[in-house]
Amino acid sequence: MGQAAVGQAAPAPAKSAAQLKKEAKKREKLEKFQQKQDKIREQQAPPSRRQRRPPGVVTYDLETPPGQKKDVSVPLPPSYSPRYVEAAWYSWWEQEGFFKPEYGRSRVSEPNPRGVFMMCVPPPNVTGALHLGHALTSAIQDSLARWQRMRGLTTLWNPGCDHAGIATQVVVERRLWRTRGLTRHQLGRERFLQEVWAWKQEKGDRIYQQLRQLGASMDWDRACFTMDPKMSRAVCEAFVRLHEQGLIYRSTRMVHWSCALRSAISDIEVEKRELSGRTLLRVPGYEEPVEFGVLVAFAYPLEGSGEGQELVVATTRLETMLGDVAVAVHPEDPRYTHLRGRYVLHPFTGQRLPVLHDPFVDPQFGTGAVKVTPGHDATDFEVGQRHHLPSPCILDDEGRLQDVPPPFLGMPRFQARTAVMEALKELGLFRGVTENPMVVPICSRSRDVLEPVLRPQWFLRCSALAAAAAAVVRGGELRLRPPAHTRTWLQWMDNIRDWCISRQLWWGHRIPAYFVTVDDPSIPPGKDGEGKFWVSGRTEDEAREKAAKRFRVAPEKVTLRQDEDVLDTWFSSGLFPFSIFGWPEPSEDLDVFYPGTLLETGHDILFFWVARMVMLGLALTGRLPFREVYLHAIVRDAHGRKMSKSLGNVIDPLDVIHGISLQGLHEQLENSNLEPAELQRAREGQKRDFPNGIPECGTDALRFALCAYTAQGRDINLDVMRVLGYRHFCNKVWNGARFVLQALGGSYHPPPDLQVRGQPGLAERWVRSRLSRTVWAVGTAMEEFDFPGATTAVHRFWVYELCDVYLECVKPVLARAAAASDPAGGGDPDDPPIDADGATEGDAVDAVDAVDAVDAVDAEAAALAVRDTLHTCLDAGLRLLAPFMPFLSEELWQRLPPPASPAPPLAPSICVCPFPEPRQYCWQDEEAEAAMEFTLSIVHALRSLRSTHGITRGRPPCFLQVPDPSWVALAGHCSPHIRVLGGVGAVHVLGGAGGDTPETPPPGCAVAVASEHCSVHLLLKGLVDAPKELARLGVRRQELARSMERLRERRGGAGYVDKVPPSVQEADAAKLAQVEAELQKVLEAEELMRKML
Repeated sequence: MGQAAVGQAAPAPAKSAAQLKKEAKKREKLEKFQQKQDKIREQQAPPSRRQRRPPGVVTYDLETPPGQKKDVSVPLPPSYSPRYVEAAWYSWWEQEGFFKPEYGRSRVSEPNPRGVFMMCVPPPNVTGALHLGHALTSAIQDSLARWQRMRGLTTLWNPGCDHAGIATQVVVERRLWRTRGLTRHQLGRERFLQEVWAWKQEKGDRIYQQLRQLGASMDWDRACFTMDPKMSRAVCEAFVRLHEQGLIYRSTRMVHWSCALRSAISDIEVEKRELSGRTLLRVPGYEEPVEFGVLVAFAYPLEGSGEGQELVVATTRLETMLGDVAVAVHPEDPRYTHLRGRYVLHPFTGQRLPVLHDPFVDPQFGTGAVKVTPGHDATDFEVGQRHHLPSPCILDDEGRLQDVPPPFLGMPRFQARTAVMEALKELGLFRGVTENPMVVPICSRSRDVLEPVLRPQWFLRCSALAAAAAAVVRGGELRLRPPAHTRTWLQWMDNIRDWCISRQLWWGHRIPAYFVTVDDPSIPPGKDGEGKFWVSGRTEDEAREKAAKRFRVAPEKVTLRQDEDVLDTWFSSGLFPFSIFGWPEPSEDLDVFYPGTLLETGHDILFFWVARMVMLGLALTGRLPFREVYLHAIVRDAHGRKMSKSLGNVIDPLDVIHGISLQGLHEQLENSNLEPAELQRAREGQKRDFPNGIPECGTDALRFALCAYTAQGRDINLDVMRVLGYRHFCNKVWNGARFVLQALGGSYHPPPDLQVRGQPGLAERWVRSRLSRTVWAVGTAMEEFDFPGATTAVHRFWVYELCDVYLECVKPVLARAAAASDPAGGGDPDDPPIDADGATEGDAVDAVDAVDAVDAVDAEAAALAVRDTLHTCLDAGLRLLAPFMPFLSEELWQRLPPPASPAPPLAPSICVCPFPEPRQYCWQDEEAEAAMEFTLSIVHALRSLRSTHGITRGRPPCFLQVPDPSWVALAGHCSPHIRVLGGVGAVHVLGGAGGDTPETPPPGCAVAVASEHCSVHLLLKGLVDAPKELARLGVRRQELARSMERLRERRGGAGYVDKVPPSVQEADAAKLAQVEAELQKVLEAEELMRKML
């Protein structure tokens, strides 16, 4: 920006680049200091009346016994408070049976032309406490269940809880040791199971109560626990049937073994942790971290050779060399062709180990020679089978060494690793350590490093089951949403491995299989891993009959021993969609609700649970368990990181609902099991993310936020401040509803069939049209599982159409009607009107405006049309909101005036009232929407001018330049709404420039283009202090120029295009465009102010 020179002063000497840079830094520091001082003064100044106050806490203190309806005869509190709104409703809903599919019908099998909607909950662990994954699942599923229930479908959302075999046993074992110093083995199986059941009775209902806090509309009378008698019968039946069909079999195979759990786990429960090199990992049962990611080389002496003749091998699991039975090399490796038929000597056992020549060896890995340990490596096991080698197991169930020579006998596996290395060094056979990238198998349950071991286990043969599960997806009988998961599903099914379904636990469904011993010398004793010596049965007598028939002996010759193991928890969960209805016994519920309609869950358990339900459902019932699967994303923190206690970013949904201080968050960490270094890092993370703790947001705001976040196929980066933003939305709805209820008055009764009486104007036609479009948008979005689309539509209607526009438009109409009914200007002085933001000062419109705005319209007829429209919008708006915000919508809907007799009464609850449908709300009005769009474009231009020039109180006149005569009449017709919404005084509509005497706005106006049909001129002369405003604009211009310069420097920096993420580049570009646009406005405003000097 150049300025005219003053006088003829000599030019100052040119400054160097370094001087200029130093001065720029000095100015920047000074400006930052000034901004800081201004901020301090702002904080110290008393708050203005229009600043947002901290959300108040109001509680519901009226005595309401559980199950009785909340008292809604008392006035609504002045502001929204989650504690008030969420009190008392849930127990009444449950007591009234609104969540039961029988509600409103004699029995569930009664024909319903609307259809049936059935969905079962992914059963949470009985050990579990509510976490954000549960909250997300509950928010999505409950919105679907409530929506379908309101649509009139026979709706069942079936709750349940999983016995969580591993997790529950671990919890009870720890408590047993902590309180009584006993292990489960000291207590014995029966007494230990009694302890687990006692713990379940004490703690098992916690997760149900927490789900109730979230408003989950489940039929709790149908709640199932996976260890309930009917569920156990279904598990037994499923096992026996599948065993009889040959799909379940017994075999000794390589499995993943958790030494911490002393149990096998399935392949799908293994987390593969990739290491780039030497890494220290914490392993349960070891005080010090254990080293991984290294390759240890050692030498095997060659038998019959002189000193120094050896074969060097390398391994990442040195302790397993005690179980080596051979060494292998590639048959074409020239380094080792001379070793055919040779042996090496084991340095600790003295055994002769053959040198195998097998093509499985990679000559490029290590020394090209590898040790062979068939008992502890899947590949080595196959090699051993080819070469008829033994497969010794040197680890017991706890990970201690067995069948090895001293001093290693009885050592824990990783202590033995160090001991073996030291022993090799003493023998002179150690050849060094090198870093080695590797994958370490981690147990997802215990965080233990898993061991591959040979164990006899039960397996489910999956190839045929998976083929059927893939076929129903390929054929379209089962639909996966989002569709991207279809490819993953098919890949997994096409490459599936048999499922190890047995667990070496006590808590769970004991396997109904029996090992057979026959008292007959002609039948030799069997081995544990031989399937023919195992029979299954629903009872022991049935199993004995099967065994007698198989071995052709009398039943009394048969001795049975039931397997001690239990079934994988996911096996019983896989039966959940039909076992909850009493399968295999016939029942009305099974006939009506199986197959289910929908399975909704997180994509992280697609194969743990969803795939297994489909495979088992098809195998056991011949039908799919559900017709559609919706998989939601995973919740991460605001920065996109996985939630982890060690990062301090785990968010308890109850903390979001009720609020918690930073100190409270720290105390939660203190009660965790984090290491000191992790604890400090977690505290710092909490302080950084939640410096003021987590504010109270309430259940409705959390539910709405989670649904709004759920874009298909994307993970959810949850920002608590966005949840707080939806709490403010709740307050907007609350105040808007209070305004409407006050405007309706105590004597109002709505007309039947959503009619509008009186004389509806443009605003009524427009808002009804917008409501009609919202009804269509929400219904369409819900059909497509587009939860962000549904929440955006209802949020837009409430905030930007109903509260911000229509409620403001009708205030003059209601004010004139009140003046007409009370010419003395009465009304209750203690009951001022409420606006949609909760203010009661009535400064948007004064009395003269109220009269002038509707001067040509009969006051009572116009007010009646307004009240009918307000009632329709509030009623439909709350119904649209109900699936997402059940507590707030119920609290406000209960206060709507009832219809006049003889119209049928309202439903007792918004839970069971009809959801708005497009065929009822078919009022789309293109003409009204175009007219209001024209009006709002002018309003937005006026508000922008007021903001640019800092006008907060005055109501200056405005002049509308409308070049096209066809739009002049519309501008005049809309001028009352422009006055109210634009915050201006008189509105003058000027004709175009084509006439003989074109009208022009007076000087001293700020101008903005509203649309191609209208430009807006706002008279500022006499209202704005031009010198003061010019100074303010100059400061702002400098700030914007600096921001623009920084952004341009950043975007022009070396490597910006290649190194900066595209999302950040897009954000920078948008910010630069915003700054440039604002700077242009400031420059135009400065030019105007100079003209006014």
